Amino acid sequence: MTLEVRTVPADTPEVDALLDAYLDEREATFPSAQGSYARKRTPAAEFAPPRGTFVVASEDGRAVGCGGLRRIPDDGDDVRFEVKHVFVTPDGRGRGVATAVMDALEAGGAALGATAIVLDTNDSLVAAGAMYRSRGYERVPAFNENPNATAWYRKPVR
Repeated sequence: MTLEVRTVPADTPEVDALLDAYLDEREATFPSAQGSYARKRTPAAEFAPPRGTFVVASEDGRAVGCGGLRRIPDDGDDVRFEVKHVFVTPDGRGRGVATAVMDALEAGGAALGATAIVLDTNDSLVAAGAMYRSRGYERVPAFNENPNATAWYRKPVR
């Protein structure tokens, strides 16, 4: 299998299908003790350069993952970009797709002038949290009011 990660507009049918699958899965697996999942998609325009970027990972021409990066307000001296909607289809998992998506997003953030990449996630997504920490993300206080999030992370761009 050949893995390709490419930058795409976030308003394509291919992206819509991936994000629908992502939101469906999150809604179905959201911890009931935390209430109901707030189904919200970031507007595609927020991922358009120079405010952001969106990538799709494909294996042999089949979309198996995606993720976006968008500019959010600065924090002190930090020029911040936020990772959103990182998703790998069930049949794409365990083969480095999320790592390739994050590599592309972090490179895109650096090219857009980021000094920090931030993200939020839910602690129930154990593999995602472990991947983010292994990439150098450190837990920080909440920087948004995402009702689905229980953990916030930051990584400096070097």
